[in-house]
Amino acid sequence: MDRCEFCAIVAGSGPAEVIDADEQTMAFMDTSPATVGHALVVPRRHVADLWDMGAELAVPVMVAVHRVSLKIRDTLRPDGLNVLQSTGAAAFQTVFHLHVHLIPRYAGDPLRLPWTPTPGDPATIAEVAARIRGSAA
Repeated sequence: MDRCEFCAIVAGSGPAEVIDADEQTMAFMDTSPATVGHALVVPRRHVADLWDMGAELAVPVMVAVHRVSLKIRDTLRPDGLNVLQSTGAAAFQTVFHLHVHLIPRYAGDPLRLPWTPTPGDPATIAEVAARIRGSAA
């Protein structure tokens, strides 16, 4: 895809510190890391987001996420790891090529949840669950 910075990285024409690759995926360091070791896993084929990805690509992407997470764990020894995928601008997606963030977490790092967990209304939760269960997807 023209002008996609992640497609350029996959093609070898964009700058990146690649840390893992296979036939269908590539992983590289985030250039604006949230913490030390923050990496991205992308499919080699351009897909805009999670909703654009077919089921045939879901398995290799998640296998790569798992493989890279183990590499991060074994080399950096973080205290935890966040796996984050944003679909759409409303969800903070800024590069419209599917990517999964692997963010190592360290005790005392400055990252916080983007929401404050509070109990939801059980009736609303049940109603929304019923609607989702009834979806054809």
